Amino acid sequence: MSLDVSPNLLAEAENGDIREDDFVDTVRTSLPYAYDLIASLAADLKGGTAEFTDNQTPPPSEQERGQLLRALASDAIRGSLERHFGISLAFQNCHRVAAFRPEARGGETHARFTSVRAQVLNQSPEFRDC
Repeated sequence: MSLDVSPNLLAEAENGDIREDDFVDTVRTSLPYAYDLIASLAADLKGGTAEFTDNQTPPPSEQERGQLLRALASDAIRGSLERHFGISLAFQNCHRVAAFRPEARGGETHARFTSVRAQVLNQSPEFRDC
């Protein structure tokens, strides 16, 4: 299970739409490593002038790696985090996540980061089983 959904949030979802802020809060408490990493990247991006910020440090354990993979593999979670932080996310391997300014999506730097060439160049033996 990816998220620890409260009974109240589940009841709301069963009766109709839920507030995205409530969903993001569930992500924050269920996947704290992933949430904090993305929050940090968003803050670094907003505090600087670079087109993107990225994480190249592997998670400290498989539990944290799993959180990151679950957050980025889910369209709903990923999209909510992008909207919440006002960023566009890109992902390579098991842990290299990047935060781009939304207007950079589809631009030269974003296209280079998300290219098949970049994916191949970002491989190493320790990532093959992640």
